[in-house]
Amino acid sequence: MAMKTQLTGEPVARFLAALPDEQQREDCRALVRLMTAATGAPPRMWGRIVGFGSRKLRYANGKEVDWMVIAFAPRARTIALYLGADPETYAALKDALGKHSGGGDSCLHIKRLADVHLPTLRKLVKASVARLTRQPVRSARCRS
Repeated sequence: MAMKTQLTGEPVARFLAALPDEQQREDCRALVRLMTAATGAPPRMWGRIVGFGSRKLRYANGKEVDWMVIAFAPRARTIALYLGADPETYAALKDALGKHSGGGDSCLHIKRLADVHLPTLRKLVKASVARLTRQPVRSARCRS
């Protein structure tokens, strides 16, 4: 079975410019700046996901694939933030973060950046990057 989420080479700026909602475009551009600063890596398209940094995922069968450290994806009604934050860090920051859904150790959803407290989001992103870059290879939770 081939992995669906792969690097596409599509320019991130073109992908974001094609988003139909102006507010979502602006929020995504701000997330590009925030995540680039946190990772020191440029954004790259992984299908319809904007990813930052690079690491390995290892499947139970031993297969390793390249994967992003953190990412976001504009969706129809929300922006999904793929942070991989540890549950303790998320628990410590979630009340100060503002309006969001999801959480725990993988994915947050926000409607608009204006709904969240940006300094808290920056802390969560930085903590996620620090945690995930300490693990050069991470076990995948899904099957290849």
